[in-house]
Amino acid sequence: MKTNPLVPAKAKIVSIREETSDIKTFEVEPPPEFPKHIPGQCAMVSVFGVGEALFSITSPPEEDNLEFSIKKTGKVTDELHSMEAGTEIGLRGPYGNGFPVEEVKGKNLLFIGGGIGLAPLRSLIKYALNNKEDYGSLQLIYGARTPDDLAFKKDIYENWPNNSDISVNLSVDVESPGWDGYVGFVPQYLEELSPSPEDTITFTCGPPIMIKFVVQGLEKLGFTPSQVISTLEYKMKCGVGKCGRCNIGEQYVCKDGPVFTLEELKELNYF
Repeated sequence: MKTNPLVPAKAKIVSIREETSDIKTFEVEPPPEFPKHIPGQCAMVSVFGVGEALFSITSPPEEDNLEFSIKKTGKVTDELHSMEAGTEIGLRGPYGNGFPVEEVKGKNLLFIGGGIGLAPLRSLIKYALNNKEDYGSLQLIYGARTPDDLAFKKDIYENWPNNSDISVNLSVDVESPGWDGYVGFVPQYLEELSPSPEDTITFTCGPPIMIKFVVQGLEKLGFTPSQVISTLEYKMKCGVGKCGRCNIGEQYVCKDGPVFTLEELKELNYF
């Protein structure tokens, strides 16, 4: 990228896919100098003349283009949702430490997500499937308020259930017409499924209240703090440790995270 880490390079939106009524996935052709990312890393996306915001990269590093799944929540995201394929945007990054894909080789991987929280996990799930020989069993537990709010429908309904390398468990919070799957919150579903902690590393991302009860559920099941990994990318602001708005204790989420083990988060008194 450019010498000044705060100056974005131009990138182009290649395609746009609607995930839910308020989430769209943008496939972006990055500038040639954009470094390969690690699953779990983020990038700053700019809308020229409007502003910029940090988003998780939802595609795996093996793909040439980057994907960002973005929920419509404010000025920048509203503008992004109004764009069409072919539009130029700004891009800088990638930022953050990413998931420890090397350290967890040989382990079973359990992914637990809620709502748009599946976005950073999707990059890791696709990476693990692309490199399945390096990992043990893969399991996803994913939920949202209603079936309409479940993102990445092609992945969760087609691609992954048809792949014997991963088991997919979906839930919705409330009874919904046509839904014959699990009804209840993700932490409840986790306890009912009761995955074994043996040789397993859990990656979780979603609303903070969901993560709080997921962590409690995992601890009941026997998972130790070093076996639970989460990402706090939603706290990142400038991405380069300059604005001082994402710190937890002495740690800057954008430089020291956003991926932390539960063990690290407890030392920081985050939990």
